[in-house]
Amino acid sequence: MKIPLIYNVRSVLQRPVSTAFTALGIALVVAVFVAMLALANGFASALTKTGGDDNVLVMRKGADSEMSSGITKADVNTISSFPQVAVGSDGKPMISPETYVVMNLPRVGADSTAIANVVVRGVSQKAFEVRKNIKITGRTFASGQSEVCVGEKLVARYRNTGMGEKLRFAGRDWLVVCHFTAAGSSFESEVWGELEQFQGAMRGGSGVQSVTFRLKDPAAFEDAQRALTSDQRLQVDAHRESQYYADQSKLLGAMLSFLAIMITSIMSVGAIFGAVNTMYASISSRTPEIAVLLTLGFKPRNVLLSFLAESAVIALMGGVLGCLIALPINGVVTSTTNWSSFSEIAFAFRITPTLLASGVVFAVVMGVVGGFFPARKASKMPVVQALR
Repeated sequence: MKIPLIYNVRSVLQRPVSTAFTALGIALVVAVFVAMLALANGFASALTKTGGDDNVLVMRKGADSEMSSGITKADVNTISSFPQVAVGSDGKPMISPETYVVMNLPRVGADSTAIANVVVRGVSQKAFEVRKNIKITGRTFASGQSEVCVGEKLVARYRNTGMGEKLRFAGRDWLVVCHFTAAGSSFESEVWGELEQFQGAMRGGSGVQSVTFRLKDPAAFEDAQRALTSDQRLQVDAHRESQYYADQSKLLGAMLSFLAIMITSIMSVGAIFGAVNTMYASISSRTPEIAVLLTLGFKPRNVLLSFLAESAVIALMGGVLGCLIALPINGVVTSTTNWSSFSEIAFAFRITPTLLASGVVFAVVMGVVGGFFPARKASKMPVVQALR
């Protein structure tokens, strides 16, 4: 015979102050847990969304990032002739040779000297067709002009990024003619301009860092990869664009997740001790009730499970409260350094239903761990001793 759960609920309500403090301690741990994982989740999501499954990113053989890559103009022409490259409505290959440079731009804020590294990408007009998720506000840069498009996540964080304003880098002023979004991807943390203009301003010659093209058949990536890497005229590696950027997020994403687990593990020790103290205090004030329960025929294991359930109820309330505390940060934009390019990447905290469920489960686990020894003490208590 099991002890009714309503008994534990009523017991919790009779001790509102101690219950509230215990639940609050657990809630704070859960809030930090959810916030830290939302940070890692947001960073990984920003890079995972970058690029498309039907796009191929081509870099120099052995290059581990676009910064360390280099492809000649002759190689670009060769890649354009491959049969796996899709053709646009204008009959031209859907291919975008691109330069990739990191520049210092001034941040918004009281400190006029604050700067940060930002990716400046030279692209062709085809780049806006090759990448399906690009949405533009304004107009694209005109050919032969010192004009740029600025990623949406840079606008509120850097000076002179509003449309009609002028950014200064590479020794000249660049008129901002549009803002663009890219489904929350890392492209929104970049400045795009005409390839030839960037090559001239940055003395990059006619070479580029990477080439991105749309596959004629999205299922033919392996064929395209094999053809590119085996061609004796080229010394390149081919990557599915979406997978390349997802791989870029693994190291920092894993570090952020590890940091979240380490911090919350330390904090959870305090929350568990809080649950222990609360349950021991509850047991000491309810020894006659425990004796009555045992006298009525409830077995020690029923008493153990009952007090564990009570601790779990308190933890559950703390877990729900912690999730509610953390929820407002969902969508808040922050930034970190992308170690592959040493540039700043802006992204939003991303709280998912799975993450919230993990927070609640984590809270209940803390409650059960914290309540086990007090519950065990209650179940082992002799009836005569309890009645005294």
